[in-house]
Amino acid sequence: MINKKTLTIFMLSILAVTLIQVSAVETWPAYNFCCEKTKTGAWCQNTEEKNCDVNFQKTPTSCEATSFCKPGCCIDTQEGLCMENTPQKVCESSSGTWVDDEECNVPQCNLGCCILGDQASFVTLTRCKKLSSFYGLTTNFRKDINSEDSCILLTQLQDKGACVYESEYKRTCKFTTRDDCSKIKPAGNVTSQSVFYKDYLCSADELATDCGPAQETICLEGKQEVYFKDTCGNPANIYDAGKINDKNYWEKIVPKEETCGFDNLNGNANSKTCGNCDYFRGSICKKGSANYGNYVCEDLKCRVIINGENKIKKNGESWCEYQGYTGKGKDLVGSRHYRHLCVNGEEIVEACDDYRAKFCFEENVKISNVDFTESACIANRWQDCIKQDNAEDCLNTDKRECYWKEGYYFTGAGVTDSSETTTAIKSTFSGGAPVTFSGGSTGTFSGGTTGKIITGFASADVAVPTILKATKKEQGICLPSVTPGLKFWNTGDASSICNIGSNTCTVTFEKSLIERGQGTPRDNKNCLDPNGEWAIAMNDICTSLGDCGAYFNVAGKYTNKGAEFKISGEKKTLGQGMLNAVKKKAGY
Repeated sequence: MINKKTLTIFMLSILAVTLIQVSAVETWPAYNFCCEKTKTGAWCQNTEEKNCDVNFQKTPTSCEATSFCKPGCCIDTQEGLCMENTPQKVCESSSGTWVDDEECNVPQCNLGCCILGDQASFVTLTRCKKLSSFYGLTTNFRKDINSEDSCILLTQLQDKGACVYESEYKRTCKFTTRDDCSKIKPAGNVTSQSVFYKDYLCSADELATDCGPAQETICLEGKQEVYFKDTCGNPANIYDAGKINDKNYWEKIVPKEETCGFDNLNGNANSKTCGNCDYFRGSICKKGSANYGNYVCEDLKCRVIINGENKIKKNGESWCEYQGYTGKGKDLVGSRHYRHLCVNGEEIVEACDDYRAKFCFEENVKISNVDFTESACIANRWQDCIKQDNAEDCLNTDKRECYWKEGYYFTGAGVTDSSETTTAIKSTFSGGAPVTFSGGSTGTFSGGTTGKIITGFASADVAVPTILKATKKEQGICLPSVTPGLKFWNTGDASSICNIGSNTCTVTFEKSLIERGQGTPRDNKNCLDPNGEWAIAMNDICTSLGDCGAYFNVAGKYTNKGAEFKISGEKKTLGQGMLNAVKKKAGY
């Protein structure tokens, strides 16, 4: 009997083991692979081989054991976020920075308490900077706080409300923070432990203190609004004349957005009944006459004159002033750009760099659905304009400030270095009369040209490029948009730039054997007229290069001493036609 019993138990044991093994084989997949990427687009998955994307790596092992899917720390450097146990490929596909540390124990991921007004968040320093910038706050990062609980507690300490205590046997109150209230201990005149009531005003009836409503107002440091002041001198809610006798308004803190005139586009400027000032909309708490108290929302807008018209500018706005037309080579000789700012109701004027080394640029933007003008003095990058031989490069404002003039083009445009020599194309015809237009400085300079050209790198003795009539639609000349100012008393600088605008046009004449004189011009007839199309076009190019050619100065005086028109060496007078063209360009 003993032997049979033993045999039965043994056989049952063998059967049980066999069943367990069979069951295990049936539930476990045939192969276990790590796919760098699956056919469905998932990264670093432990799955069957058939699910792997053939264009990516795979290996018959766990993903944790691979080099391409090894888990580590993924850092989003833009948002300041750190993600633990993230596969390298997953991190890199999301434009993150991967670090070989699964638990993110790296300096970039050290956490601290980020104070955001009356809120807090336990995040990294980078994340704190991001959040602070988003809310328009100064970054306040406490790296000495090393737990989320401590961080939350810190914000609770900044809660504002009524701190009630007994002083000289009177139940009194101070409007303060929870933290400051906890520091008021029985000592001296204080005869009881303080009790803090979050969001309550000291004037609340239910607190039963000696503080109550009053008709006085106050400005608070760091605040822009006008506040009621209770009988104990504590600030209450934002001043609203219509609620001076409303007990509910003296009970608890009322948010700014639920107070009078919150949507007022003028920030309740100069209002005698509402103290909900808004600095962005142009008002702030200042001394003034109101229905109650001695403070109002002072108007910070500026009343200014722009182009002879009365205008109102918001606080913080800035705008440009020009001494005439600007852009497309229209700036007057000797003119300068100015930037105006409205700061707390005062108009301030800033001059951009002299000689138009900087120009004033302004644009209109919308901030919170409010139109706002912003401006700045920007470096005038004109130096390589004439080197551009196509409109796209010429008008690339990421690199230069130029404009594209059609109808003519420079031979030699597109040179890449100031030391390169450009060859001027010269057409010679028998019996031809050379007509020249020379650009000089419009200042007092009267010397000859030097043949030097400034290309933005240095001055170099190079041949001046010729200006030719365009024969193709895409041809044109790239010129400084804001004409650079020149030191006309410095003959080297002025002449080298103005000389670029000098040009020669050859006119061919025909005559019979018995005909006397020059004969009849066969081509380029308009080149013979000092007030014609060719001369006006050359002067337009010349005045765009700098303070050159025939043009008006900032005093409104016209001078043509900076331009010469010669036919076969004989100087001709620039008359009314040239003056009319220049007037049109200058806006006179």
